[in-house]
Amino acid sequence: MKNTIAVILTAISTICWAQEKQTDSIETVKLNEIIVIGKKAALNQKQSKSLTSVEDYLQKSSKINMIKRGAYAWEPMINNMSTERTVITIDGMRIFGACTDKMDPVTSYVEVSNLSEANVTSGQQASCHGAAIGGSLDLKRNVYSQKQNGWNGGLSSGYETNNQQKIIGGSFGYNDHKFYSHIDFMHRDAENYKAGNGKEISFSQFTKYNISGTAGYFINIKNLLEAAVIYDKATNVGYPALPMDVSLAEAKILSLSYKYMPDSGWISNWETKAYFNTITHKMDDTKRPFVPIHMDMPGWSDTYGVYSKMKGKYENHEFLADLNSFYNKSIAEMTMYPKDPAENLMFMYTWPDVRTFYNGLSLEDNIKITRESIIRISTNLGFHSNTVANDFGLQSLRIFYPEMESSKNRFLKSFSGNYSKNNGKLEYGFGLAYAERAPSVSEGYGFYLYNSSDFYDYIGNPNLKNEKALEGNAFLGFKTNRLHAKISASYFHISDYIIGKIDPEALPMTIGASGIKVYDAMPHAVIFNTDFNFDYSIAENWQLKSQLVYSLGEDNEGNNLPFISPFRYNAGIDFKKEKFNAGILVLGNLAQNDFAKTYGQTKTPDYLIFNINAGYNFKWNQNTAQIQTGVENIFDKYYTTFSDWNKIPRMGRNVFINLTFSFN
Repeated sequence: MKNTIAVILTAISTICWAQEKQTDSIETVKLNEIIVIGKKAALNQKQSKSLTSVEDYLQKSSKINMIKRGAYAWEPMINNMSTERTVITIDGMRIFGACTDKMDPVTSYVEVSNLSEANVTSGQQASCHGAAIGGSLDLKRNVYSQKQNGWNGGLSSGYETNNQQKIIGGSFGYNDHKFYSHIDFMHRDAENYKAGNGKEISFSQFTKYNISGTAGYFINIKNLLEAAVIYDKATNVGYPALPMDVSLAEAKILSLSYKYMPDSGWISNWETKAYFNTITHKMDDTKRPFVPIHMDMPGWSDTYGVYSKMKGKYENHEFLADLNSFYNKSIAEMTMYPKDPAENLMFMYTWPDVRTFYNGLSLEDNIKITRESIIRISTNLGFHSNTVANDFGLQSLRIFYPEMESSKNRFLKSFSGNYSKNNGKLEYGFGLAYAERAPSVSEGYGFYLYNSSDFYDYIGNPNLKNEKALEGNAFLGFKTNRLHAKISASYFHISDYIIGKIDPEALPMTIGASGIKVYDAMPHAVIFNTDFNFDYSIAENWQLKSQLVYSLGEDNEGNNLPFISPFRYNAGIDFKKEKFNAGILVLGNLAQNDFAKTYGQTKTPDYLIFNINAGYNFKWNQNTAQIQTGVENIFDKYYTTFSDWNKIPRMGRNVFINLTFSFN
């Protein structure tokens, strides 16, 4: 009954959780969303929980789901596609995790304190970030070059009752007409959380530190040099859905950029950036009570990159050209320690020092054909090369592939075309695209990677073809001063779809594993997504909001694909008057009856939870203090979702309080 009421409420009232990104001169409508995270003045004050995790902010997008293996570092899926089929960047920088079990997605190495927004782009709407099929996510850092001259900064603190999470952070900066610098810090410490009905979830604790620094120098009003660094370190991270935890997840991200910002001419902005990042990740099972055999599983990922991106306008054309290149080195090891000290250690490379080199050129042109209509044409051409640099790892893979070469080169390409029309109240558009991607390091060169969801060891396949996708998309929107409604849909027909297939002849390495799966390509798979967002201001201070999302995924034999979201929804009411704001939100999923039985999944029941929040802002002179509080999962519902690894339950009732203070 609660689910029926919520669905009806959702169909009547909604919000567009994110805004359409528009250019200054040509209103290019794309299937993308801007999720506000950082300090955006009045927009930030609308956030019900400003010190929540980056992943929690991203869930507001109708395009994103999260695979959860614990309380920390959730893996984002765009259009129900995992990170192999998408591109995730920080300010356009390519970063690759160092964990074979995906326990360190790129989103885990930033904090809300150093981000302003997240640009979520569907399909080939932003192919400039690299070769992908499902879409891209660009996490944009705070912009400090436009702050007022003088000192600025702030303090923040938070507490959550469920897992006793303690949050403390601070920022400090200085601006003048030639130079600016800024540094911020965030620390989180959490114990085990409790699911509904007070059930404690062991091994769900974590501790995290994040420091970010930026310094810039204006050579003149048109030219800017900027250096930036992010250091992130997580320790004692529990993963209750996995057989191992993490003793260390550490990232060092550095960049140096040059920006040219002319005030006239056909070039509007030109940015060139060189960057480097290094990731260290160490899995740990020493705190687990029952371990058949102790293992050490460290991983390292180093990436060197550069891009040069130019935006401009000429007559009725608004264009973008992006030349980007990166070089990545990925290594992962596994050492097994037999209980009998007289026996030899067992060692293998699970990622055998794979070197990836990529060069890509992306071109985009938005053509204003009438005052209301735009055609967008884009293409991306890339050269992708993999090399196995470790001879021991190469020889290990040759057990399965005797004829494999140490290097493999690929050419990747994508094309897209979109038409959109906006007459003020009514907007609509449609598009077609073709895209290719190369296999990931795990898919191509992984060696005995254990999947604790289906209990199989996975072996990579260096002979895989490029995965290819045909995409169709469309949207229809209507807006007035009080109402904003939009429905969008996308369809992907993916050829040579990469997925693990059972090899009955091979024996597993992991104790208790059901067997071996080798990455292979099925003829095709299809994924369909549609979402509906609606925002209605019922009075000056009241707003109704909701969101409906439906997805479907099948392989060439009609079997359901894994981790495809069932029908999900949310609906709520917000009140805001002067310095006070409050809201109530209901959200849930219908039962996942179309689960991927062939791929080891089981049915997930429906759920419905309720959240409430309230906040108040205090302002004096140039200073602002804000208090936000609320209760999540008010009725302490015990539930799990389709994207919770091994059906690990979500957090039960949680009371939070966030305090922030800022000055200019």
